[in-house]
Amino acid sequence: MSDEHQTWAPRDPSAASASPGDGEGAQGSASGNGKKKGRTKRPKRTGWRRLFPTWRMVLGAVLVAGLLLVGGFFAGYQLVDIPAANAGADAQSNVYLYKDGTVLARDGEVNREKIKLSQVPSEVQHAVLAAEDRDFYHQPAVDVRAMFRAGWNTVTGKGKQGGSTITQQYVKNYYLGQERTVVRKAKEFFIAIKLNREQSKDQIFEGYLNTSYFGRNAYGIQAAAQAYYGKNVEDLTTAEGAYLASLLNAPSQYDVVAHPGNKAAALDRWNYVLDGMVKEKWLDPGERSTTEFPVPGEAKPSTGLSGQRGYLVQAVEDYLTGNGIIDEKTLATGGHRITTTLDKKKQDAFVAAVRDNVMKKRSGDREADKNVRVGGASIVPETGEVVAMYGGVDYTQQYVNNATRRDYQVGSTFKPFVFTAAVANDSTTQDGRPITPETYYDGTNKRTVQGPQGSTGYDPANEDDVDYGQITVRTATDKSVNAVYAQMAQDVGPEKVRETAVALGIPKATPDLTASPSIALGPATASVLDLTEAYATIANHGRHGPYTLVDKVTKDGTEIELPDRKTEQTVTRQAADTTTALLRSVVEGGTGSAAQAVGRPAVGKTGTAEEDKAAWFAGYTPDLATVVAVMGQNPESGVQTPLYGALGLDRVNGGGAPAETWAAYTEAALRSSPAKDFDLETVPGSDEPQEPGEDGTDSSTGPATPDDTPSSTAPSPPADTTTPSAPTSSAPPADDTSSTGTTGGATGGADGGGTTGGDGGTGSGTEGATEGGTDGGTDDSGRGTLGGNFIEGVRGARYPG
Repeated sequence: MSDEHQTWAPRDPSAASASPGDGEGAQGSASGNGKKKGRTKRPKRTGWRRLFPTWRMVLGAVLVAGLLLVGGFFAGYQLVDIPAANAGADAQSNVYLYKDGTVLARDGEVNREKIKLSQVPSEVQHAVLAAEDRDFYHQPAVDVRAMFRAGWNTVTGKGKQGGSTITQQYVKNYYLGQERTVVRKAKEFFIAIKLNREQSKDQIFEGYLNTSYFGRNAYGIQAAAQAYYGKNVEDLTTAEGAYLASLLNAPSQYDVVAHPGNKAAALDRWNYVLDGMVKEKWLDPGERSTTEFPVPGEAKPSTGLSGQRGYLVQAVEDYLTGNGIIDEKTLATGGHRITTTLDKKKQDAFVAAVRDNVMKKRSGDREADKNVRVGGASIVPETGEVVAMYGGVDYTQQYVNNATRRDYQVGSTFKPFVFTAAVANDSTTQDGRPITPETYYDGTNKRTVQGPQGSTGYDPANEDDVDYGQITVRTATDKSVNAVYAQMAQDVGPEKVRETAVALGIPKATPDLTASPSIALGPATASVLDLTEAYATIANHGRHGPYTLVDKVTKDGTEIELPDRKTEQTVTRQAADTTTALLRSVVEGGTGSAAQAVGRPAVGKTGTAEEDKAAWFAGYTPDLATVVAVMGQNPESGVQTPLYGALGLDRVNGGGAPAETWAAYTEAALRSSPAKDFDLETVPGSDEPQEPGEDGTDSSTGPATPDDTPSSTAPSPPADTTTPSAPTSSAPPADDTSSTGTTGGATGGADGGGTTGGDGGTGSGTEGATEGGTDGGTDDSGRGTLGGNFIEGVRGARYPG
């Protein structure tokens, strides 16, 4: 086509304004002038259409909201960090258990025990998942749909709905709080997402189980298992686990014991959990059909520190810290599960025995009864396990533990250690006789103890100032004759006696455990528990191992290592068994005859502290060693007081309330066990009778001299027995009014009066003669001089059996 045939439209501005109705003009203008058609203007929205946004507006709003949400999410994710645990999330109590697993006490405000997920049976885990979050292991940290659904249900009046996953609930319990606010919910959202990236599902689930509240002040599933069923979580059944899982929805309301009217709702929830387990194939339908509702036990009162619990907890804590198992600061953080060696039945029996034999005998009309205190401890000799302890009337009223305090003299309960030392060291009297139960000693009241170099100046009084004359060690033990045992301690060697007591279990640092003849009469202030350990060693044939109060300790499911308990033969079996044989007659016919009420083979020893401030009975059967002490202490001033007039008695001695309590407790504690006899290997010949004063001697002081004068106060000694004089002492003169008497020369002669004559030696004088005779003096005037060392606070004091 040639150029001449092309036609070009003129540029005509007027064409743009041509009327739409002018078709020809418009067409001509468009074709003739070559001008584009203009944009058609939309008509304005009128009427009801003006009330609704256009699709462009909606799209824009959605895009803006999306950008805001995405920006807000990233901003929130960056700004919200995982915080430290809230104040109460980690708070735990130390839980103390009897050996059978029964809860003894808790020492914290929050009832929580953390455990590991592996300790929770799979059936119980599945029950919780079925109740709270069945898709927990397969879904993200948050379930947006569930959150919107819960919000909608709440708005529409269908009740408040959680809509939270287990992860979110854990975040709320552990990191945040229970307040219902938008801010808390937003934080929960972001923390849950972050936590899900940093911890495994198992870790989150474990934390959830340990922080959730189950009612009855139980935080965590372990505390709940104890609160509702009195057992550990490991022992829960499927039905019990389902009930505990039900409680998570409404902890207090679903407690069918506290709120029996809500049982129908609780049953519905329980069935919902079990049906969910079947649906998820976690529970066999056949087992489901036979599962019965497990009614929980009664709610128990708070296991605080009242009654005996405080004493027991204190003793256990002292054991843990004292043996380096747990330091005090770590123990104070809580979370320890401490299984003790204490036997609940025996503990209850001890409390009942004290109540019936001491506490019920008190009267508000007697001033002395206000001062009565009781301490007791019981140990299995073979294992060293403390199975029962009595610390006092109530820890919240009297916090000092009478079983562990070391401020009361043990009195004559110490005497068996002297005899054990004598046998263990093959000791002899000063004239060379082996010390056995049948060895004769001079039991004259206030007889001066004689040493290798002469008089020691120590002249202890017998109970009630009774003179016994020549008696066997067995009789001296039965009647707790101080004069005999003080001399025996000297014959054995006071240091050896001390070493033997320590070997048996008396602590080295025990106050007043002094190596002197007075050690035999028990001025040492060992605790009831110390003494029980020592007697348990004798009962265990001389094998000693430190007592133990703890069987197992765990924290957060991890077991803490306990020291190996080793026993060793600290005294020979023959020495220990011969002591046991000696102590038989104390119970059979001596001062401890009240202990016969135990109704099985038993041995023991009574004891009384100076001025009757404490009365003791220490004894054992082949399978249980126990010590009971009744003490006097003013409740207001704390000063030790004599027990005169207490319990309606002129005096309280070891053969009374202590022995009666011992028998009642031991009988109850061993009631279900067959009686055992003692299996003894005594020293050969220890039971062979001996004759007193053979060849003009007695077994305590060596050969007699022609100048000796028989005692005029000893009751009917054998005709061939004389009381030898004491070797001359070189000690300087001294006054001692505590040993001054009025029996004149009779006492002087019996106790080794002045060897050069004088009024003290001839028995003619009064105060001077007695003082000279008793103290083994040599002054012709009869005033006398002290022979040996004066033992302050012990010499002249009464130590009745």
